[in-house]
Amino acid sequence: QVQLVESGGGLVQPGGSLRLSCAASGSIFSIHAMGWYRQAPGKQRELVALVTSGGVTNYADSVKGRFTISRDGAKNMAYLQMNSLKPADTAVYYCHARIGRLNLDVVEEYDYWGQGTQVTVSS
Repeated sequence: QVQLVESGGGLVQPGGSLRLSCAASGSIFSIHAMGWYRQAPGKQRELVALVTSGGVTNYADSVKGRFTISRDGAKNMAYLQMNSLKPADTAVYYCHARIGRLNLDVVEEYDYWGQGTQVTVSS
């Protein structure tokens, strides 16, 4: 089994910062990519940022220049540094990972999600 556990959410004033962490654990052979998605009330879940095992990053236009994603491959961790937060950033943030698991001699890739962490930006 594989688990993703997020931490670091909370309440922050507009213009403030938060850092989210995601820890992957369990039967992991490789991690192809890790990312963060968010879902606001009444809206669909959307990609915020992702980083591949090769270090390639991708960001939603709405967070470019404000958010930074990083990962620690040795620790199977991903981080999302969020600066200049806006009320529009309020959502539940979910960690996602595409993880390879070894099945006999074959590496099979699966998608895993964390339980989500609430980020609220309000004065």
